Amino acid sequence: MGEVATDARERALDKLARMVGEPTHLAELWRGCTEVLGDVLPHYWTPCWFTVDPASLLVTSHVHEGMDRMPDEWLVNEYYGEEVHRIVDVIGSPSGVSTLHEVTGGVPSTTRRWHLNMTLGGDQEMLARLRTSTGEDWGLVGVYREPGAPAFDEEDKRFLRAAGPHLAEGARRALLIGEAAEPDHPQAPGLVILDETWQVRSTTPGVDGWLRELPDGDMDAGRLPSAVLAVAAQARAAAQDPTRPSGAVLSRVRARNGAWVVLHGACLVEDGSRRVAVIVEPAAPDRISPLLMAAYHLTPREKEVTRLVLRGDSTSAIARELFCSPHTVQQHLKSIFDKTGVRSRRDLVGTVFFAHFEPRFRENEQRVVAGLPIRGAPRSDLGGLPARPRA
Repeated sequence: MGEVATDARERALDKLARMVGEPTHLAELWRGCTEVLGDVLPHYWTPCWFTVDPASLLVTSHVHEGMDRMPDEWLVNEYYGEEVHRIVDVIGSPSGVSTLHEVTGGVPSTTRRWHLNMTLGGDQEMLARLRTSTGEDWGLVGVYREPGAPAFDEEDKRFLRAAGPHLAEGARRALLIGEAAEPDHPQAPGLVILDETWQVRSTTPGVDGWLRELPDGDMDAGRLPSAVLAVAAQARAAAQDPTRPSGAVLSRVRARNGAWVVLHGACLVEDGSRRVAVIVEPAAPDRISPLLMAAYHLTPREKEVTRLVLRGDSTSAIARELFCSPHTVQQHLKSIFDKTGVRSRRDLVGTVFFAHFEPRFRENEQRVVAGLPIRGAPRSDLGGLPARPRA
């Protein structure tokens, strides 16, 4: 790659880092990121942006300009097909970035995935995970090239690998903002906007409850908790630091009830004034575990095994993670299969996805079209429903 191209990609990375630090809804963020990628990573059509549930790595949304609804066949192939280059495989891979051509030894036409892509005009496919610097996976981006276009190369993969942590933080923050704006469960995050004099200018529903749980504040007297003010001040200072282009900060605080709470701070420039957004959420929220136990009456240990199966872990990997023998894992799997009415790992993944995640995935497609915030968690208001038939 030439020096000019390298400089352009460095500038693109800086722009992405600044962009993801601004509080915004996810679809709007992805559209802005698409424009940045278009200048430095030639591709066919537009990128396909996915979010995943960090606990299970199952898909919760996609944004692909020109494709409001993902074909059913794609989802069935992803979760029931004997396929390569699945989202969970790329996210769990050592590099986190791969192309369909390389995983098939240069013969992608042997896969159903390639034929599905070709119906839309895409010959090459490159997928890259969106993982934060702390190791949380929040999504994946797919970029495509038409037949006859130059092959994706190591420089292309290196660029997406460098962009991944920025994009992951942006996805995480945008999903939190969307949930705060339209909360749909009791532990939904809250958002408060402070002006340049540290006065509250706007809040989202439910944030008052979070603020009352934080120590040394007095909301009745209009006094914000010191932790909120500290994060806001750090965010404002970070926004002036050229070494931290996103200007976003994060802090963990123990609430009055003993639970840990996470505060996210980021600057928001509006009408020439520099405001600060502070998001409050429970530390390490896990929506999939209680869902699995409620819908299928799994024990805590069976729930852990199921979560790791959803993430694509092998029996030996699960045994190491849970400090037990492979035989014990197999015994847990037998019980899980009985309770969920499946006969294989693939059927288990498909059952959980189509029962709890596909409804959210489809709902989010409608929300994108309507200009509403995307939701990142699985649907918790559904029982254990039968999975869709295989294609």
